[in-house]
Amino acid sequence: MGTENPGRPSFPARPASSPFAAAQTMTPFSSTGPAAGSEPTSFQPTPVPPQMSTPFSLSGGPVVRPGVPGFRPGLPGRFNDPSAPPPPFPPTSKVLPPGGSFQRYPAPQFSTTSPQAPLPHAPPTMGQPSFQHSAIQAPSFPASLPPQSHTPFVPMGSPPPSATPAPLGSNGPPPVYQPSFPGYARPQAGQEMQAPPPMHSSFPANQGNYGPVPPAASSPFLPHQRQGGYVSSPSVGAPLGMHPMQQPGSGPPIGAVQGLAEDFSSLTMQTRPGTMDPLFDAKELPRPLDGDVEPNNLVDMYTANCHPRFLRLTTNAVPSSQSLASRWHLPLGAVVCPLAEPPEGEEVPIVSFAPASVVRCRRCRTYVNPFMTFTEGGRKYRCNVCTLLNDVPSEYYAQLDATGKRVDLNQRPELTKGTVEFVAPAEYMVRPPMPPVYFFLIDVSISAVRSGMIEVVAQTIKSCLDELPGFPRTQIGFATFDSTIHFYNMKSSLTQPQMLVVSDLDDIFIPLPDDLLVNLSESRSVVETFLDSLPSMFQDNVNLESAFGPALKAAFMVMSQLGGKLLIFQNSLPSLGVGRLKLRGDDSRAYGTDKEHGLRLPEDPFYKQTAAEFSKYQISANVYAFSDKYTDIASLGTLAKYTAGQVYYYPAFQSAIHGEKLRYELRRDLTRETAWEAVMRIRCAKGVRFTTYHGNFMLRSTDLLALPAVDSDKAFAMQLSLEETLLTTQTQYFQVALLYTASCGERRIRVHTMAVPVVTDLGEMYRLADTGAIISLFSRLAIEKTLSQKLEDARSAVQLRIVKALKEYRNLYAVQHRLANRMIYPESLKFLSLYGLALCRSMALRGGYGDVPLDERCAAGHTMMTVPIKTLLKLLYPSLIRVDEYLLKASVLTDDLRSIERRIPLTGESLDSRGLYIYDDGFRFIIWFGRVISPDIAKNLLGSDFAAELSKATLNEHDNEMSRRLMRVLEKLRSTDRAYYQLCHLVRQGEQPREGFLLLANLLEDQMGGNSGYADWMLQISRQVQQS
Repeated sequence: MGTENPGRPSFPARPASSPFAAAQTMTPFSSTGPAAGSEPTSFQPTPVPPQMSTPFSLSGGPVVRPGVPGFRPGLPGRFNDPSAPPPPFPPTSKVLPPGGSFQRYPAPQFSTTSPQAPLPHAPPTMGQPSFQHSAIQAPSFPASLPPQSHTPFVPMGSPPPSATPAPLGSNGPPPVYQPSFPGYARPQAGQEMQAPPPMHSSFPANQGNYGPVPPAASSPFLPHQRQGGYVSSPSVGAPLGMHPMQQPGSGPPIGAVQGLAEDFSSLTMQTRPGTMDPLFDAKELPRPLDGDVEPNNLVDMYTANCHPRFLRLTTNAVPSSQSLASRWHLPLGAVVCPLAEPPEGEEVPIVSFAPASVVRCRRCRTYVNPFMTFTEGGRKYRCNVCTLLNDVPSEYYAQLDATGKRVDLNQRPELTKGTVEFVAPAEYMVRPPMPPVYFFLIDVSISAVRSGMIEVVAQTIKSCLDELPGFPRTQIGFATFDSTIHFYNMKSSLTQPQMLVVSDLDDIFIPLPDDLLVNLSESRSVVETFLDSLPSMFQDNVNLESAFGPALKAAFMVMSQLGGKLLIFQNSLPSLGVGRLKLRGDDSRAYGTDKEHGLRLPEDPFYKQTAAEFSKYQISANVYAFSDKYTDIASLGTLAKYTAGQVYYYPAFQSAIHGEKLRYELRRDLTRETAWEAVMRIRCAKGVRFTTYHGNFMLRSTDLLALPAVDSDKAFAMQLSLEETLLTTQTQYFQVALLYTASCGERRIRVHTMAVPVVTDLGEMYRLADTGAIISLFSRLAIEKTLSQKLEDARSAVQLRIVKALKEYRNLYAVQHRLANRMIYPESLKFLSLYGLALCRSMALRGGYGDVPLDERCAAGHTMMTVPIKTLLKLLYPSLIRVDEYLLKASVLTDDLRSIERRIPLTGESLDSRGLYIYDDGFRFIIWFGRVISPDIAKNLLGSDFAAELSKATLNEHDNEMSRRLMRVLEKLRSTDRAYYQLCHLVRQGEQPREGFLLLANLLEDQMGGNSGYADWMLQISRQVQQS
């Protein structure tokens, strides 16, 4: 099912040389070329004179059974890579005159021994003939790195020979595939092969690619072969990424005896019974039931890299040339979560160089990191990014040991760990570090009062006062608004706060500039008194208006001296003063026209201008929007977008139903560790650069992101491009630096460093691809596209890029005669198509008018632009788990709770009418009661509401074991990601339309309305991939 078969031996990948298959009518395991010593039938290619410099020299042609036609395809023009030097002349020893049909070499003999399984620690016998190296071996080096200057580079040529031997006895049946997993085939153990006489290749095999990993590693790809030469089996102790090179010799290349091996995953197309319609078996489709799996494919090669939760690349391999990058049709870039919570049991080390300054390269300003090398007895170090030789500051000097490493290496975390935090000296400050500042701007119009929002907000703020970061420096302030603006004097000498009303909306002023933002520890009692009285203060308010724009200006005037976090609680459409908005709503006539995207853009430039001012003065805005009517999230969300803030949307908020979610998320916002007045930059070596940035920030210069406040729940994405035609380095380095003020008042620099190989092979880029990072960048690009084009255009763009990527991958394999009814993809991208479908069916992109309320669509877009990869992937492909069996168990062990987390496919076929299921997308729970569920379960979980309509029922803990177990399950699920709170929505099978819009429409593997199901989507993708 698209997963790698551990029992299957690894074989060399097909080269990226020809997208066309050699024409033949053979069974899958037959070889693909003319046999030495046999007569080809029915087709005789024109011979190529041996003295011509052509990548299609027929010396060392593939071996096939006698009597099988074959030919060599021509070289496609698009692979004429100017960066590759011409191939070496083929050797002329033992070559027939040009008039001959084929040059011939002795056919290798196969032994007749019985099949034998490969030994656990030896190279696999099937398809991997043992190869005797020449007596002199070139030193091995990381094969992903560009070739050394003395070694000739071999351009991509003809399809290499097969990797599986012809079966014993040319007339015997060939080995057949016996599927062990549905969805792809596994070769059975084949005959043990005897190596041919050792002969020297005229050029090194496997130039510039990764070598095979030891058998213990699970690598879906092995290096591509060049022009009939061998890829030798690795030595048992060969480290990952290292491959012994063949020494150029005098003999001709050996004819290949390696058969055709599948190093890709695939799906086989079937025919619908009774018709000729093709289809995929839904049970075979790959599904990400384990959620996001962080990549670890470079952990052995670069042990000092930062953890992937801080920095992930869309592929852990940088293309060596622009021509190679142009064939990578997926986004090329990175996703950064600079303040992500470190893995359990680990902490980010804090390093202080005081009284000296932080050690950095004097040219490119890269911070000291594990990849810098020290020379000249420890007096100099070479920058890993720009290669400049720098002097080591005297206070940082240490001697080198016999291996060239510093003697104090183990006491220097910045030289051993990819993530570290430096204490910044005074030169990194343009002003004294600011204290944490929280200013609350609260709508108190009649709709806000009736919803109960004010009471929940006031209670939550009060309960968090002890947990606000930065004690005793924390500053706090409040303002409320309806048709006027109300300030509150909370000077510590007062016993209760004073309200100051400003009604002139055209000329806003601050009545008491010094007493509206106060030190929390000094004015604690006044603040608590205010929060206790706030709900009753406006309980009889009948004012319908909202002077939101003037209130924003007032908040800016209060906060501009220090900066800080502005929390906005908005319940109605701004209607008075500057920034008032029209009730433009969702216009059905605009959909499908050039005016459609305008609905998703801010109506008034006031909000973007205000956000730019906020960012300049280090103010970050978080928008909490509550309304059952249109509130123009497209405009209000702009405040968060350019200030590194966040949008929380609670449609039709009622405190009795949604209060718990608001309490939790507001508490999380107030108490999570926050980096204040921050800037972020990501550096990379010469030849590549980041060109576009995506997320919530203001771009202060070409590559400096201004982040007034940032936390562990924010991620940023950026796209990478090559500036030079050809990269000459073997490794590329990336370093993220976040300069910020910690809540304790210390100025710090958090640094994440990562090294990745530079590769010359497109297959390596696919093998090292990271689906999570690709989809995160994809989603941001698609959402940004909806701001300038139609929704349909954004969805089409996602599908087109997936098709192009899979088509390019398919073209790496010159065996398309065997792929006619199969869809192939790399193991690393087996979930790409499903996540692409999920993205197109997400709330931000799906459908058109009437499918998703406009405010909800815009809010979903703002959320997807900021969340980390793990949260995004769960939102796109949520969990569906069955819990009734767990609840009915007589006794429960701790391990049983873990067992129920087994996710099942998001399809209606997964739902049993006798079951109880939880659907969890990270933002809400939908609890589905089957029609014939046990009455005991419903009664124990719902109490007296068990027979009522579930839309009116609430899920509370009851005094019975079953109810307590369910609550433990929900808490366990919530604990996996604390950023958002999942509120429970209950639905009973057959309860329409509630069941339809809550659950059935979100089972994305099923076809629903105009949306494709998973199998149909894969069929569309497959057809487009196979079109020429």
